[in-house]
Amino acid sequence: MPSFKLFLHYFLLVVFASILGLSLWYIRHTSLVAEIIVDAIPLASDNGLTNIVILGVGGAGHEGGDLTDSVLVVSLRYKDGVVKLLSIPRDVWVSSAKIKLNAAYHYGGFPLVETSISQVIGVPIHYSALIDFAGFVKLIDIVGGIDIVVERAFDDYKYPIPGKETAEPETARYEHLHFDAGPIHLDGTTALKFARSRHAEGEEGTDFARSARQQLIIKALQDKIISSDTLFNLQTLTQILDNLNTSIKTNIERPLYRSFFNFGLHFVRNGRQLQSGSLTNYLVTPQNLTPYGGAWVLLPTDDIKSYVAKFLAE
Repeated sequence: MPSFKLFLHYFLLVVFASILGLSLWYIRHTSLVAEIIVDAIPLASDNGLTNIVILGVGGAGHEGGDLTDSVLVVSLRYKDGVVKLLSIPRDVWVSSAKIKLNAAYHYGGFPLVETSISQVIGVPIHYSALIDFAGFVKLIDIVGGIDIVVERAFDDYKYPIPGKETAEPETARYEHLHFDAGPIHLDGTTALKFARSRHAEGEEGTDFARSARQQLIIKALQDKIISSDTLFNLQTLTQILDNLNTSIKTNIERPLYRSFFNFGLHFVRNGRQLQSGSLTNYLVTPQNLTPYGGAWVLLPTDDIKSYVAKFLAE
C-alpha cells in the first residue's frame, strides 16, 4: 500500500498536469475512500480559492539548477470544482526583493516564492511544490510520450547542452533545435526542449510563447495520463508514483493530503473544468534596463491584479 507521501505526490502530479481524474481512479481502486473523504482538514483558502504554485527547475546537470524555469499557479475553486491555470514568465521583476521571479526559490525557498508571486498578481499563494525536470522527462517517457500540434515552426540555435557550459569553442555549448508546424509525437527529452527553448527566432523566442508551449505540454500529458492505456495499467501507475516520490518537493503537510483528494473528487464530478489565463497583456519591458542590472525583465502593469482577480472569479 503506498504511503501518504506517495498520495501527496500522486495529487501533485494531478495538479501539475491538470489530471485530477487520475486521483479519482486511484481512490476508487483502494480501500481508503472512507478515510480520505471524512475528517479532512480544510485547506488554506481566501475567497473560496486555494492557490498552489508549481515550480519547474532544471536540477542537477543544468546551468542554474535551482533557478525556476517555469512558474505555474494552480487555483482550486470550491464552489464549482473548477481548476484555473496561470503561467507567470520567469523574467517578471519582483520589486520588493529586487530580483527576477526565477531567482526567488534560490534566495528564499518557498516562502520568498509565495510572497513574490502574491506581490505580482495580488492573490495569496497557500502552498508550493517543486518538480525537477529530470523527473518530468521520465514521467513523459513512462506514459509512452505525448502528442501535440506545433502552432508555428521555429529554430533555436542556442539551446544549452547540459554539462558543456564552458566548452570551447562557444558554439560547442549549444545545439540547434528545429520544430515544424503540425502534429508531432514527443518523448520526454524532446518535450522538455520544446518547453524550455528560450532563444528561438521570431515570436517563439518570447517568454509568452514559451509559457504557451509549457501549457501545451501539460495539456498533452493530461490527455495521455487519463487515457485508458495508462489508467488500466497498474505497472505504469506504479512507475509514475515511484518517479514522483523522488522528483517533487513541497510544503504541503501530511494532514492535508485527504483534503486534496476530496477536491479531486469534486473536480471530476463537476466535469473536469480546466481553464487557462494569460498575462501577455499585463507585462511590459522597460526601455531603461539600468535599474535592473541591465537584465531583460518584465514589469507588471497597474491592472494585472484586477485581471487576475476577475479571471479567478469568473
